Amino acid sequence: MPLSKYNNPQVALHWLTAAVIMFLLVTGTLVLANIENTDPNKVNNLRIHMLLGGLAFVLVLARIAWRAKTPQPAHLQTGNALLDKLGVATHYVLNLTALLIAISGVSLAIFSGLINVVFFGLGTLPEDFFDYVPRYVHGISTKVMIALIALHIMGGLYHALIIKDSIFRRMWFGKTTP
Repeated sequence: MPLSKYNNPQVALHWLTAAVIMFLLVTGTLVLANIENTDPNKVNNLRIHMLLGGLAFVLVLARIAWRAKTPQPAHLQTGNALLDKLGVATHYVLNLTALLIAISGVSLAIFSGLINVVFFGLGTLPEDFFDYVPRYVHGISTKVMIALIALHIMGGLYHALIIKDSIFRRMWFGKTTP
């Protein structure tokens, strides 16, 4: 018999990862991108962004590993084969996009010398991060992630409000029963 919900460690990883990624997306898009590289506050903001980005990377890897090693509830059905496939695909693409964002962020930090500036106080920020290809990958990937999160939320609301299949109980704390 399939499980009724995700296990508590997986629930904790899901919501913690979601909170960190949402914070990174909002602050990166609305705050960090609007601070000039000549502004001294940019370095402190980048430090927070980079540390939390590293945390998000570790959390996504932990989620993938935990999912692979523990039993999972069956995918919910909508009654529409296309929507069912889209729901499954969205979960995989969310994880892959999160990894791409992290890898492009690390690549940008390495190529631009950002690590030395942000963590060791050596050198200055580049005039423009868009001089580095990973910045384009990072920016495009974050926009894709925002769209995927919106799709994920809409799917959850569709299940909760239209299908009414108790989707949110599956991804909340409590006893996992078959």
